[in-house]
Amino acid sequence: MKKTPKIILLLLMLIITSLTIMITLMLQPQTMLLGEEYDVRVINNFRDNSSLPLVIWCTSPQGDLGGRALQEGDDFEWTVKIDLWSAEYTCTMKWNTKRKRFEAFKVSRDSNRCGSTKKCSWSVREDGFYFSNDEVYWTKDFSWL
Repeated sequence: MKKTPKIILLLLMLIITSLTIMITLMLQPQTMLLGEEYDVRVINNFRDNSSLPLVIWCTSPQGDLGGRALQEGDDFEWTVKIDLWSAEYTCTMKWNTKRKRFEAFKVSRDSNRCGSTKKCSWSVREDGFYFSNDEVYWTKDFSWL
């Protein structure tokens, strides 16, 4: 009977150790990036919308980044400093009758694709949203719909 408490204690320690290792591995990509900074930029690249601005409103876990009405060629940019709470920055875009909410920055998705320049740029166009880490080569990520 004396061996039973020792076995239970051993199993409990094994479970706690396993859980600690699992949690550490899950957080590792983000914790390795703590303190890193990324520049996020959203550009209005509509061809002719001088009468209708692109309205953008962005938020993060820390709070509201505010909104802007971007005319053709205007941009909205901010710097993300990675901490345990800055995993995601979400923006809502409105143009004419179209409306789209998207993740402008997400650590798990963007820490690699923003490249060594740590530049994450979005070009918003009539047909959708394009991503680039150098503002030369753009890849369409998604449409307005």
